[in-house]
Amino acid sequence: MSTNEPKRTFNATKLTPGKTYRVIAEFSDYDGRVHKIGESWRFIEHNFVPYEDGLTISVERDGQKSVIRMQWRPEAQEAIIDNFSDYVEEL
Repeated sequence: MSTNEPKRTFNATKLTPGKTYRVIAEFSDYDGRVHKIGESWRFIEHNFVPYEDGLTISVERDGQKSVIRMQWRPEAQEAIIDNFSDYVEEL
């Protein structure tokens, strides 16, 4: 991407399966796990549970499947989910 092109913005439901992402701004998930700058993983899929506004992002990290759980509510991780491109970048 050239420097003249605007940065692609996306929320956490718009990740591309099979693509690798790197954390560019630290964030905490629903379970209180901190995802630090430089952490990277390959996106597998996401699952949304409407009843609890739960969003589970399945990733592969270091050859192991892992999940990042978040809650799409203002008092939880809504701002992170809505502005996920401020927290991760596609490699």
